[in-house]
Amino acid sequence: MHLYVITGSSRGLGADLVRQLAQPGHTVIGIARKADPALPAEQWTQDLADPLPAAERLQAWLRGHGGWASATLINNAALLSAPGPLAATDLGQLSAALRVGLEAPALLSRVFLAETTAVPTRRILNISSGLGRRAMAGSAGYCAVKAGLDHLSRALALEEPGVGVVSLAPGVIDTDMQVQLRGADPTRFPEQARFQGLKDGGQLQTADETAAAIVRFLMRPDFGKTVVADIRDA
Repeated sequence: MHLYVITGSSRGLGADLVRQLAQPGHTVIGIARKADPALPAEQWTQDLADPLPAAERLQAWLRGHGGWASATLINNAALLSAPGPLAATDLGQLSAALRVGLEAPALLSRVFLAETTAVPTRRILNISSGLGRRAMAGSAGYCAVKAGLDHLSRALALEEPGVGVVSLAPGVIDTDMQVQLRGADPTRFPEQARFQGLKDGGQLQTADETAAAIVRFLMRPDFGKTVVADIRDA
């Protein structure tokens, strides 16, 4: 039996990861603010802007279950505050985005690593972004979160050499986040035209295509060899 825990599982990339990983012999747990009854997974409705209860729930669940041949944590959830300069960002939105995007992965990874020591094969996949490696005006919080995920992954790989840890940029996906970026005020978000151009030029991937590529990447025998990676280079 193989265990997969996926955050941000109710829509977009997370939902497609659930669908593709929900196979015979796999137990899939999805963590999101809302449940989707059509998804083939055990779904926990948890707001990762308040991540401690989700981490405590995962800790209790892992302590009550075992016998896995492999266990995988996919930190996919992200929250984009309204595009614009940091100085004009709503404090509540910024706090929620930082908690969902970085604090929650750190807490869930801590629990996962501590409670799965008996599992032969363990993986942590953090869904990062090219913006963790290239700064962009109007999205400072998101850039900081993704850069933090990259560096968290590097540190965990050093601490846990027996665990495959990867921070993966998945490419540019046509999701609700892209809609938010394209709809931003260009006077507050200078990159708005570039994101509109990606859509107009047909350069966006579907969530389903990206999920399939990520699952293939996850199953590679050399998963974890390159800690900070980009799916387009795989």
